[in-house]
Amino acid sequence: MSVETFYEVMRRQGISRRSFLKFCSLTAASLGLSPTMAPKIAHAMETKPRTPVIWLHGLECTCCSESFIRSAHPLAKDVVLSMLSLDYDDTLMAAAGHQAEAIIEQVKTKYKGNYILAVEGNPPLNEDGMFCIHGGRPFVEVLKETAADAKAIISWGSCASWGCVQAAKPNPTRATPVHKVITDKPIIKVPGCPPIAEVMTAVVTYMLTFDRIPELDRQGRPKMFYGQRIHDKCYRRPHFDAGQFVEEWDDEAARKGFCLYKMGCKGPTTYNACSTVRWNGGVSFPIQSGHGCIGCSEDGFWDKGGFYDRVTDIKEFGVESNADRVGGTVAGIAGAAVAAHAAVSALNKARNDKNDQNKGDK
Repeated sequence: MSVETFYEVMRRQGISRRSFLKFCSLTAASLGLSPTMAPKIAHAMETKPRTPVIWLHGLECTCCSESFIRSAHPLAKDVVLSMLSLDYDDTLMAAAGHQAEAIIEQVKTKYKGNYILAVEGNPPLNEDGMFCIHGGRPFVEVLKETAADAKAIISWGSCASWGCVQAAKPNPTRATPVHKVITDKPIIKVPGCPPIAEVMTAVVTYMLTFDRIPELDRQGRPKMFYGQRIHDKCYRRPHFDAGQFVEEWDDEAARKGFCLYKMGCKGPTTYNACSTVRWNGGVSFPIQSGHGCIGCSEDGFWDKGGFYDRVTDIKEFGVESNADRVGGTVAGIAGAAVAAHAAVSALNKARNDKNDQNKGDK
């Protein structure tokens, strides 16, 4: 039996053609694509069968799943019930025990080379993987077997992407990121603790629509969401540039919404979409709520000095400096600009005077 297309599922659920096209336009917008891409998305969803997905869980806290099901653009129910053929996810599925584990084998056999493997969490390698048991077997074994015939792998969250808290020093279980265990498959890392819900569903939507993985950065993250630092689009950035910082929690500067860099904000070194896509349906993000970024989407963030230690040597205005010197740097740049302007003006005046003198001699 063939797998239904996304459009066929929507029509079966009573969705009109008009609503379907509207959905495609909203999907294009959520992916940061131009409106001209909406017809291509519609064509893909009308003609391509839903992609089978196996979603495995290793060492993790399930926060990625919790984030995923709260997506608003598109809704997680549309992704799970219509766009995907989510055949296995032991957190969301009704089946359990041997019945559930048999589904993995069915998908691997029926859709060999055509299914996506989504991994939440990571495999521990110490003691032959016995620190994480999946269906009575070490998770690392299940991961390797399931990845063997997968089309591509999505590493959900910082646990799967980097190791996260499980891999923090001294890492007694040898918790290991997915890409260091599976080395022969395309891997899309979607880090964060957890990732933003709309980022997760948008990555899935892109892959299903265009039948390819999104453009990745050198660390394997989708550029569309991890191409800029949180600092670059933070609404508090002007305060950083002006040297206006919160010095203590709930001081006057905090009430005025000044920069949280001195309180340990990792926004200047963290690549994520928190300051643009934001959380909870675009309502807010940690910095907007008064707490600095902890850099949860970056590799090894648990071992990088803690949440409240400031980052040093931040670049602003093209000059290496730290937060204590930003104000002085701004003043210095302004003074240098005034001096440069005065020097140019004097030079131009001297040149004009010389030209006038030459004209008089003639």
